[in-house]
Amino acid sequence: MYNPRGVTFLSVLRAKVSSAWLPAAVFVLLMALWEGAARLALVDPMVLPAPSDIATNFIDGFQSGIYTKNLEVTLFQAFSGFALACMLGIGIGSISSFSERFSRALQPILIAVEATPKIALAPLIIVWFGLGLTSKVVNAALVAFFPLMVNTIVGLRSAEDVLRALGASRFQLFRMVALPSALPHIFAGINVAVVLALLGTIVGEFMGAKEGLGTLILYANGNLDTARVFSILLVLAATGLLLHWIIGAIRRRLLFWDASRAEAYTGTGG
Repeated sequence: MYNPRGVTFLSVLRAKVSSAWLPAAVFVLLMALWEGAARLALVDPMVLPAPSDIATNFIDGFQSGIYTKNLEVTLFQAFSGFALACMLGIGIGSISSFSERFSRALQPILIAVEATPKIALAPLIIVWFGLGLTSKVVNAALVAFFPLMVNTIVGLRSAEDVLRALGASRFQLFRMVALPSALPHIFAGINVAVVLALLGTIVGEFMGAKEGLGTLILYANGNLDTARVFSILLVLAATGLLLHWIIGAIRRRLLFWDASRAEAYTGTGG
């Protein structure tokens, strides 16, 4: 088959390898230096354990099933909070862009809640909703809510000039013009919110829980098992990257018509 640009699978693969070898080499070098410093006792293993010890804990955690079991608990709570944040964030954001009066009435409350560090609210959420699933879901939803709401409002209001020039009803314009044009911004908020929901869940587990990766971190830290803490953080980092990639893949599949890349709201919300 004729390819006018002369692009082949091998040329694409060669380009990817050539662009990836330097970061990979730097990573291997850093790991080697870290391992050597730990083995030569140049750093305290209580402060910075060797990468091999972290890897051993990582493998052991999954082989024993303890990481898998607690990761399932954490992910269920995070996804539940994320789903709640999606409903509230996109819903309130849509209503706010649709009704200026509603937006002005709600704005002081939302600003006050957003300005409050979420970790400061976590103990109150535990008191209000208990140590069970509900408090973790609420905390995850609270952290993930604002990126979704802000990106929804920004996306919908970006189409206001177009909407005023058309003669259809406001609901028709919202459904047929404003919402489709806002989807790139909404997905940008979703991409941030799904990782923040995981963060909110871990914070909730720190405040009080019987299961979850946050609880494992507390137990390991209490036993001065720093290598175990690092291995759990590695699990969380890999999970966050995977969630980020999944949302990006869904966005590319659903919004194939959008060539632009909406800027993500990057605030952590405290």
